[in-house]
Amino acid sequence: MSQTLENLTAIDDNLSKRHLDLDPGGYFIIYLDRETSLICAKHFTNIIDDRGLAVDPETGKPIPARGKVERTQSTLFTGRTAKELCVKILEETRPNPVTMLDHAAYLGREFVRAEIALLGDREYVQD
Repeated sequence: MSQTLENLTAIDDNLSKRHLDLDPGGYFIIYLDRETSLICAKHFTNIIDDRGLAVDPETGKPIPARGKVERTQSTLFTGRTAKELCVKILEETRPNPVTMLDHAAYLGREFVRAEIALLGDREYVQD
């Protein structure tokens, strides 16, 4: 059976709707810096409360999943390729800001998507 881009996109779109446990190590906001040709990943710390919500460690307030949030990142990671960024974050940084394997896999997928968008001069929107 041959796959079409439409079929593969539908599979991914459906999987994007599944429940995910949040990483107590924090979360990343990924974007492209086209002037420097870099993939950027801002890391933010959080605490996961007893309801499973990400909470700002400074204020104790839940961090909204949508909309603009004014927080200062813990670290800014940059790389020219998805692999370079993965090595910096997952292999070289101690303590590791990623504490869950599914989060590491997600970041790898997103960094590849960002790299393809950067190379193809296309828009990148984090999933």
